[in-house]
Amino acid sequence: MSARTVEEVETEDEQLGHGTAMDSGDDIAAMETIRRGIEVSPELKEGLRGTLLLALLASVGQVVVPIVVQQTLDRGLNGPNGPDVAFTTLMGVVAAAAILVTSGAAYLMTKRLFTTSERGLATLRIKAFRHVHDLPLLTQNTERRGVLVSRVTSDVDQVSQFLVFGGLFFIISVGQVLIATVVMLFYSWQLAVVVWVCFAPLFLSLRYFQRKLSHAYGVVRRQVGVMLAAISEPVVGAAVVRSYAVEKRTQDRIDEAIDEYKAASTRAQGFTVISFSLGGISAGLANAGVLIVGIWLGPAFGLWGGEMTAGEVLAFAFLVTLFVGPVQMGTQILTDAQNAIAGWRRVIGILDTPADLVDPGPDGELLPRGPIDVRLEGVSFAYPGGPLVLRDVDLDIDAGRRVAVVGETGSGKSTVAKLLTRLMDPLEGAVLLDGIDVRRIRQESLRRSVVLVPQEGFLFDDTITANVRYGRLDATEADIRASADELGLGDWLAGLPRGLDTQVGQRGESLSAGERQLVALLRAHLADPDLLVLDEATSAVDPALEMRIGRALERLMSGRTSVTIAHRMSTAESADEVVVVDRGRIVQRGPHAELVAQEGSVYAGLHASWVAQQAS
Repeated sequence: MSARTVEEVETEDEQLGHGTAMDSGDDIAAMETIRRGIEVSPELKEGLRGTLLLALLASVGQVVVPIVVQQTLDRGLNGPNGPDVAFTTLMGVVAAAAILVTSGAAYLMTKRLFTTSERGLATLRIKAFRHVHDLPLLTQNTERRGVLVSRVTSDVDQVSQFLVFGGLFFIISVGQVLIATVVMLFYSWQLAVVVWVCFAPLFLSLRYFQRKLSHAYGVVRRQVGVMLAAISEPVVGAAVVRSYAVEKRTQDRIDEAIDEYKAASTRAQGFTVISFSLGGISAGLANAGVLIVGIWLGPAFGLWGGEMTAGEVLAFAFLVTLFVGPVQMGTQILTDAQNAIAGWRRVIGILDTPADLVDPGPDGELLPRGPIDVRLEGVSFAYPGGPLVLRDVDLDIDAGRRVAVVGETGSGKSTVAKLLTRLMDPLEGAVLLDGIDVRRIRQESLRRSVVLVPQEGFLFDDTITANVRYGRLDATEADIRASADELGLGDWLAGLPRGLDTQVGQRGESLSAGERQLVALLRAHLADPDLLVLDEATSAVDPALEMRIGRALERLMSGRTSVTIAHRMSTAESADEVVVVDRGRIVQRGPHAELVAQEGSVYAGLHASWVAQQAS
């Protein structure tokens, strides 16, 4: 990405509010971001007074050494009665004690900061991760997976690094600068003014650089997410990349994402270099100014009513070092702070994104166990920015019935499955289970009673046992084997290399598509739902297994309500009732034999087309 492209991204971000709801946090001011961050992670405030007290002690200890040097030189070595060994020794002991106290205070402060920061950020990670799961699927699908992952990993890591290290140096630096200034004023207000005048341009420009860095690192944090997404997608889809020989195109996309990040990061670092250079110039001017003006104020000249001793001039030089170091470090802290705040904003942006599927919790209603009756009342639904895919749908399904929902691709039948299982809520109307609006049912009760088996059952990188237990976490191996026998899958499990201990690989890629569906069906059977929603779960099963799975599904659906989103007419033929969806409306309903006999109807056309396809 060229510098021009980075500027285009920044301009687009300003005009569009960064594009998504989860980026709305980018508009939060820096202090407001910190306030919200502490509010989300209250552990960050624990023991803060003690930590600040330790920081003060560490800062005071830093200025003891210059004072000891001044006293040793002026009174211990150049006293009116000659060198005073006892006083010089005492000053050495005081300096050693000050160093020990300062080191101990700094150690305790670092330990406390590290502990509270990591505890607070662990809370932030957990809340962000949980909220991602609470977000509607539509919101999740608008964000690339790498972007979401970067928000709860890389962005939080930036905050962690700043709080533990930047925050440490910030607390010490501020205290050190203030205390050094007070002592400098005690020794010579003239030299203190010289130091502050030399640093005035840097201090006055900090607000400007803070704004520039904040915006620049906001772009950097977003580009990190884009880069992670660009890299992770080809890794997951490696088989597709190789099958279609698109390695070069894929590599070009990754290179482009990396170049975009590099350009954004280089632009941000440019502002850092300028501010750091100003700090170096200011430090050089301050050191030179102190030496020149200190000589004029010394015994030889005594200008402006001052007469500084050699020890005081040397002590002041030490104090300038204590002043300059933290200020120069402050420019780097400013950079880390803006990077961290940009990451903090993005994480807060997740937390501030409304979770449309709100769990009513303890105030919600419980579904009674047993077959569920289903009713859709005036349901309409549209995906963001698109037309209605369901229009004023009314549907009643009696408890214990087996219903197949059919229709052409894009007719809205899969949307019905998502609404029944409350993966989404309707724009209008209501979905009722046993007469209760799904929005009023406790999520725990809903997930216990209603199970969806999607077309492609997702498997986690673990054993078959671990994946099946997602249906019922307390299930024993005996329970799983009994469930498999009931489905007629016992011999299939026995034929696997390690049986239930077989590793399925990432996304189940160590198994065939049909075997992944078998694991998904076994998981659903173990869950023992009262309403089973299948999005043509046997569509990927080979013919040799289809008949056995069909018999297993007969037993699985026995005694419970089932709704199957059918992509093949053989599924509809075995259902108690068929519901035909066309262009978002229910246009037919009834038994297969009755509907197929209606010449010219939508269902008759779908069935005839399927029969012709099977015959070819």
